[in-house]
Amino acid sequence: MRTTLSTLTAVRPTRRVAVSGLTVLGAAGIAATALTGTAHAAQPDAASPAAHRAAATAQHLTTQATQAEQSADKAAKDNSKSKDNSKGEGEGKGKYADNLDGWIREARAVMAKHDIPGSYDGIKRNIIRESAGDPDAVNDWDINAQKGIPSKGLLQVIQPTFDQYHVKGTPDDLTDPVANIVAACNYAADRYGSMDNVDSAY
Repeated sequence: MRTTLSTLTAVRPTRRVAVSGLTVLGAAGIAATALTGTAHAAQPDAASPAAHRAAATAQHLTTQATQAEQSADKAAKDNSKSKDNSKGEGEGKGKYADNLDGWIREARAVMAKHDIPGSYDGIKRNIIRESAGDPDAVNDWDINAQKGIPSKGLLQVIQPTFDQYHVKGTPDDLTDPVANIVAACNYAADRYGSMDNVDSAY
């Protein structure tokens, strides 16, 4: 008995990758799936349009996944830097520039918590007159210097005055810019009502 064999046409299943609503976390997984699905298509007859489309889609998804991972890494690093900048000892460390403007702003933040008056302009005006903005300035010629307790720092404070008017939350250091400003303003508030009322040696 003869059996007639009919010509069989092999139908290669086409693997389609549906891409919708990619997320940072899902992109890598989808790309991996797409690459797996096209691995067998890269055989001798891989020149078919469907194989090319699948390979191109897989490459595109891989690129997207890499970019998404890089973006996520950058965001995590930026967030970590932001948290680090908000840490530190004392009040407001890391939030202010390490210069005259930053010292005055940080000092005023401390002063606000302790109800010590003094405007930015009033403080800066007195600093420029007393030390020209040099936190290491020392007066070694006046009566205080002759007594062995020279005026020091941005607002030229002597040690006994600093000790009496030092404000908790600032460094216990006469020449620390913020501590010096806050103690001087605390003293000026007690004696003159505010640093804003001081226009000469005080």
